[in-house]
Amino acid sequence: MATPTDFPANGRSPRSTAGSTAGSATGNVPGARGTDGARRPNGAVVAVKNVFVAESSTFYTILGVTLFLVVFGVVMVLSSSSVEQYAATHDFFGAASRQGLYAVLGVPLMLVASRVPARWWRKWAMRLLGAALVLQLLVYTPLGIDVQGNRNWIGIGSWFTAQPSEVVKLGLALGIGAIMYVKRDKIDDWKEVFVPVGIASVLALGLVVLGGDQGTAMIMVLLVLGALYVGGARAKHLLVGVVTMLVVLPFVTMASTSRQVRISAWLSGCTDSNQYQDLCWQPVHGMWALASGGVFGVGLGNSKAKWSWLPEADNDYIFAIIGEELGLVGAVVVLALFVVLAISMIKVIRQSRDPFVKTVTGGIMAWIIGQALVNIAVVLGLLPVLGVPLPLISAGGSALIMTLVAIGVVLSFARDLPGKNALAPTNGPLR
Repeated sequence: MATPTDFPANGRSPRSTAGSTAGSATGNVPGARGTDGARRPNGAVVAVKNVFVAESSTFYTILGVTLFLVVFGVVMVLSSSSVEQYAATHDFFGAASRQGLYAVLGVPLMLVASRVPARWWRKWAMRLLGAALVLQLLVYTPLGIDVQGNRNWIGIGSWFTAQPSEVVKLGLALGIGAIMYVKRDKIDDWKEVFVPVGIASVLALGLVVLGGDQGTAMIMVLLVLGALYVGGARAKHLLVGVVTMLVVLPFVTMASTSRQVRISAWLSGCTDSNQYQDLCWQPVHGMWALASGGVFGVGLGNSKAKWSWLPEADNDYIFAIIGEELGLVGAVVVLALFVVLAISMIKVIRQSRDPFVKTVTGGIMAWIIGQALVNIAVVLGLLPVLGVPLPLISAGGSALIMTLVAIGVVLSFARDLPGKNALAPTNGPLR
């Protein structure tokens, strides 16, 4: 009878050796028996079984939550944008159709990224970061366009627009991961780690801040801190970086008059009636939308705020429409899904032994989960309006596609976690 050691844990038949030639040869023939008379498993069946147990449960959790949020996002974009789309173009489905197209493009890219091995991402990380920075530079050429005072977009005619800073986020996460991998034996020497990471981060953040997009820059700061913390940077070194950023932040904020006024209105609680028609219109109506939803909401599609009362209802303030139409229950479900996504990414970090995998996953988690929390905090009035979308749900092609690609990178790491074949039989012949 075959013993458990005849078949390794990954389910593949052992290579032929001088001492087991007969057993290896017969193991590849359907219905063949070994020299001891025991039936050997069909090699083709073993290979097929390996395909179906190749991913861990964490892989499928991340994939399932992501796909649900994407589909949910398309539905909510349709609901929140239909009125204004019809008023502008006589087409209820304009924004939702575009969001669906972005999803159709992004999901396959995510699945392709999930098949790329970690060593490939590590090899090309710095090149990808360099390419992302070159794309960001294009916003300062004639291709660059202003959107609500932020020069953070590029456009070709009226048919193509993109936000290169979304590509920079992924490039920065990969670049920091590659640096932490190379410097993994020199973590205690802050110069070895923070000088290269600082150069990459300052270049990326500087190009974004120069365009006036402080909201995106803040998310990138969270990404850098998350990547460094998970990558093993010392707490005292991180503390110095945090203090430096806190010192620089007021100067960056004061460099823009609009940001100063917006933050001032938020600090005053929008008590000035003169600001109601201007700076406070969006946060006040967003809060009213949330409050009117109650526990179970007014019903999908029945929002009143989306009737031109709430600016950016399908983008920055889509969470307010979720709260209005689906109530507290719907809002909590969305929060719970992001929590599940965070827990799954933490599992990837804890189970991996590769510093590159840990660092990149930590950066991507800080980016996506941090941005979701910032967006929700803005809608709840806990932060001033920053103009960052709700990941995977808000309308927007660049953000959705690059977020899906980033999750694809994490999925590629989850495929190679230790013990991923735990579902495969290991104590006897495969049946």
